[in-house]
Amino acid sequence: MKQAKTHESGDTFVESLLAAIKKTEAESSQPGTESVGIVEQAGDGIAYVKGLSHAMYNELLLFPRNTLGLALNLEKDHIGCVVLGNSQHIKEGDVVRSTGNLLQIPVGNEYIGRVIDPLGRPLDGKPAPKSQEFYPLERIAPGVVEREPVSTPLQTGIKAIDSMIPIGRGQRELIIGDRGTGKSSLAITSVINQKNTDVVCIYVTIGQKGAFVAKLLSIFELYGAMDHTIIVSAPASDAATLQYIAPYAGCALGEYFAYNGRDALIIYDDLTKHAWAYRELSLLLRRPSGREAYPGDIFYLHSRLLERSIKLNKTMGGGSLTALPIIETQAGDLSSYIPTNIISITDGQIYLETDLFHAGVKPAINVGLSVSRVGGAAQVKAMKKVAGKLRINLAQYRELAAFAQFASDLDQQTQRQLERGTRITEILKQGWEDPVPVEEQIIVIWAATNGYTDPIKKEAIKQWETGFLQYVHTTYPRVLEELRKTKELSQDLEAELKKACLTFNDINTQMQVESEE
Repeated sequence: MKQAKTHESGDTFVESLLAAIKKTEAESSQPGTESVGIVEQAGDGIAYVKGLSHAMYNELLLFPRNTLGLALNLEKDHIGCVVLGNSQHIKEGDVVRSTGNLLQIPVGNEYIGRVIDPLGRPLDGKPAPKSQEFYPLERIAPGVVEREPVSTPLQTGIKAIDSMIPIGRGQRELIIGDRGTGKSSLAITSVINQKNTDVVCIYVTIGQKGAFVAKLLSIFELYGAMDHTIIVSAPASDAATLQYIAPYAGCALGEYFAYNGRDALIIYDDLTKHAWAYRELSLLLRRPSGREAYPGDIFYLHSRLLERSIKLNKTMGGGSLTALPIIETQAGDLSSYIPTNIISITDGQIYLETDLFHAGVKPAINVGLSVSRVGGAAQVKAMKKVAGKLRINLAQYRELAAFAQFASDLDQQTQRQLERGTRITEILKQGWEDPVPVEEQIIVIWAATNGYTDPIKKEAIKQWETGFLQYVHTTYPRVLEELRKTKELSQDLEAELKKACLTFNDINTQMQVESEE
């Protein structure tokens, strides 16, 4: 893949471009030609320019006072531009010059641990990183020949996801749900869980409150996640233009790491607000509106972004870019315009349900409506082995629980299945700040699906889980070490796990009896 050209100096592409133009003007002693146009109309961050017949889509145009604009509408008689910055001084008759450059963003390892805006300018009060490489915001996604199937798991640390809705490196998994159901919490947990891995995380916030970005930064710093994370922020106070380009800027940063043989995870929080920003720009540019007032290319807006999530083959360096886009629904409606668009683009969805959230099931994942189209191909063998039984138990529990509401008398087998399903649901609960290593997930899920939590009271399940993990760490460390190394659950390890469960349950029962006495 051809790399973007390097600029000599400057903290951002915009500053580099302005410096290059100034240098050219100073050195130019001979008369020459340049492409210029005239502002026909300006207002609300939009400018219509007459002339510039050779301008390109997404080309940067230079307005007076070194203000840059982005060419979005290429029409027969004029160009519709969105202004990157303050547009109040732009007026009818102003001269506009072509730069011949598409919008780019500085990239590099220097940006890890930083908070930047979509143009690469720092927002954390620290000096701007000195980057010598720039990537275009818009890039055609690699073809099939340059890719390979998704096969390496990306562990989120969330038991319900890693076991039943596995995510692979290079996948696009949608997080969808109503407001306040914990969508961002899932993404935050996933970023925190990459702490001791080689995965670089890019968290793109679009149209969020400034307080949310500040809280996000403090959380990542508290849990040591900023050592491998970049935050690209376009808050609600920013112009719609910056909110529109924010996910593409984050994607360009992620592509830098992917094309250099590394694994990257990017979170778009959220694409609903991104669609709103694009709709605002499109209506100001007088584009014909369609369903829900969105322009006709709203599907292409997100498909060209999410198709850039990749698992590159060995010839291309073997890097990957995994995307977790977030979408907000209204009253659980999955059939509205933007959700259906993105569900059709992604490789699966994690659906968060309001009723489950209010019932205390956190994360509030509806396993029946959630799916990963990569499936077991992105799971370690041991997890795949225990996850099959987990899915069956939960499916039976959901079916019986719905039936049991209308039945007064239940046979013993049905009661046992209901009790086990209740305990498995408790096992899958966890806080956003508590990612669980995959080997610990495997042994806890194995114990629950094989009935070793059945004698434990529902209220004591979390206490049992904490105690059991501590017991295995101290008494059976070989089990965890083998799972960590081999990723397989052999018969010998199962025998040791069975022994550990029985012994710990005996100790647990004895301690309860002593406390009651």
